[in-house]
This record gives sequence, C-alpha cells and structure tokens, in this order.
Amino acid sequence: MSTLIGLQCHVCHTAFAAEATYVCDQCFGPLEPVYDYDKARATFTRENIASRPRNLWRYRELLPITGEPLTGFGSGFTPLIPAPRLAARLGVRELYVKDDGVNHPTLSYKDRVVSVAATRAVELGFTVFGCASTGNLGNSVAAHASRLGLRCFVFIPDDLEPYKVLGSAIYHPTLLAVRGNYDDVNRLCTQVADKHGWGFANINLRSYYAEGAKTMGFEIVEQLGWRFPKHVVSPVAGGTLLPRIFRGFRELHQLGLGEGDLPKMYGAQAAGSAPVIRALHQGIDYPDPVKPDTIAKSIAIGNPADGFQVIEVLKESGGWGEMVTDEEILDGINLLAETEGIFTEPAGGTTIAVTRKLIEQERIPRNESIVMCITGNGYKTADIMTGRVTRAIPISRSLEDVDAYLAGTLAGVGGEQA
Repeated sequence: MSTLIGLQCHVCHTAFAAEATYVCDQCFGPLEPVYDYDKARATFTRENIASRPRNLWRYRELLPITGEPLTGFGSGFTPLIPAPRLAARLGVRELYVKDDGVNHPTLSYKDRVVSVAATRAVELGFTVFGCASTGNLGNSVAAHASRLGLRCFVFIPDDLEPYKVLGSAIYHPTLLAVRGNYDDVNRLCTQVADKHGWGFANINLRSYYAEGAKTMGFEIVEQLGWRFPKHVVSPVAGGTLLPRIFRGFRELHQLGLGEGDLPKMYGAQAAGSAPVIRALHQGIDYPDPVKPDTIAKSIAIGNPADGFQVIEVLKESGGWGEMVTDEEILDGINLLAETEGIFTEPAGGTTIAVTRKLIEQERIPRNESIVMCITGNGYKTADIMTGRVTRAIPISRSLEDVDAYLAGTLAGVGGEQA
C-alpha cells in the first residue's frame, strides 16, 4: 500500500508532484516525500512489520514508491550488534554497532538508498540509471541496475580506491573516472542529467534515494525492542544519512511505535573534509565548501548537499559533532576490529574515533545507550591498513619450527609487527 502524497520543500514547504525533481524552484531548498500518516497507521504496526521479510521493504508504507518493490529484497535489516568489549575499552555501559558493512549486495548502507531510488527510477520511466560516487554508491547503483536490466553510468573521481572501482566495474556499467574530486563529479553529473534526461540516484532522484536511509533508524528502534537509544553517532558525507535516520525516529515517535524520547544525534567527519563540523563549531547554519584531503574517501565531500540539514538535526536533537585526524581514523578501524571482530572502512573508523572523543569530552554520558553507525566494509579499502597489521611469519612444514617460534615468543622475541 502506497501512502505517498507528493514532495515538499524542506525549507519553504512548497508542494510538488512526486516526479524526478529534487530542488525547490521557489527557494532552492531540498525536496522530501510527504506521506498520509493516517492511512499508514492502519497497517504500519509492530505486529505487521515483524511478520514481514527481513529487508528494508518491511517499512513499505513509509517509503516513496507507488507500486511494488523491484529490487533490494536482500537489502537492509543489517545486524545491530552489542559491543561489550569495545564498551569496556571506552568505559561505557551500553554500546551497539549498527553494521551496514554487511549489507546486501555491495556491503554498504548505499544498498538501502539505491533499492528505493532504483525502484522509483523504473516507476518514473527511466531506462538509464546512474550516479556520482565516491565508491560505495557506484557499487550499489551498478549492482541494482544489473538486476533490473537498466543501462548504467557511474561517474567517480579518478583517484578512487582500486577495490571500490572494481566493486562497480564487475557489474559492467559505463564507468567514467573524472579528473577532479567528488564535488567536480557531482557538478558534471547534474549537467548530464539535465541534458540527457537520465535518472541519477543522488541527483534528480535524490528525494527518493535519501528516504531509503531512514530505514536504518527504523531498524535500530525495532532491534532494540521498539525503544529509542539515547545517543546515535553517524558519519557525515553529503548529509543524506544522519538527518534521515532522525526522520525515521521522528516518524516512529509520531506513530507511537517507539518507546522513550528521541535520541541525540552526533555527526562524525574526517578533519581533512569537515565542512559540516567546522560550521557547527563556528555557530553557522550553512557549511562553507572545503577541498577534501583525507584517507576517508567515502565521506570526502567538500560541499555536502544536505549539510545544513545535518546541522539542523544536531541542534534540534541536542547532539553535537566532531572531526578526527586520519591517524585517529586508522586507530578507530583497529579498535573496532580487535575488540568486536568487525572490519570497517575509514568512514566507520571515523565514527568509532569520534564516539571515543565525544565520550572523553563527556558530551555522551557513559551510562546511557549508544549506537554507532558503520556504513561500509573494510575489505573495500584494505590497502590502507597494510602497515598496521601483524606480519605473517614464515615457517617450514615441521612441528619443530612451530615449537621454536613459540619458545621465542615466550622469551619475548616473537610477534613481529609490520
């Protein structure tokens, strides 16, 4: 059942039809879907949701499509993992990892948003589906386009990590590497979308694409037994994720499905690409663009489209935001791996490092529930950790070699580090 009414400007509230448009022609604010919540109440209940398949479409009534879902049947409902060993290291009582690094099919949270955008693209009659990407989005757009038989164009910066390039190329899209950073890529894709009339997930389909992100918020509450956590930390790139997680919380609160108060939200950025956090710290509402320079390429967006919405939510929720250095990001990746057995990409390392900083600053109390959002898998960017892991120690096939190594270890000479 569709409850989609249309689109509305986030800033001036002008109404628009549910078409392939993403910016208000009155004030240039972003557009977002509007739903008939009274109609949704009839079927959007805890019991109905729990009876449905474990994917993002279990929240079908509050997702912006008008027909049946076409892809994403294995996407979403990723694990919310208690993290007691990491909690002990950070000195907190109740800590969880929302791990979208195991999302299907391309191991990032982008599989949520693309499932919605791709379905809506077909509904709106597009036969070409594309995106501007720092890696994860391109992987997901290419995979879902392949599933739907759509012609696909993925535009990326020309310095992208090799495994992320391969993660798109394997689905055989047209892959265009642009000499420039993500913001250059995004500007070019806007021109291409306007000229050729193609459907771009994060441009003319952005209003629908972004809504897929709020399913992470729905899942967190459901997986906590329909209660809101006290604190949620999320990485910030273009600004899609964090405000929509909060939108999901707000919708559940409005419909009476979540117990407790709305959480405080916290944004995490790399110091080398932190326009939103710098604006927050300076007390301004609209981020000034920066030129990204960080290993965390998936969140290296210097001119975030929804940056002002992130600041709006951080303030409204009573949260905050921090930035961390590349070295702290690598430490965060290591810390999550060695305590909870989860290998995350630099965006996740940013979340871990910022969570640690916020706890040390006493902005997040140590005795309240905390959820950290991990958005991508470490195997896509494994090369950055090469110098930080244990080196393989060569031995022969004999038991004597193992015993000799163990004897040396006990004597304090083994366990060589790279």
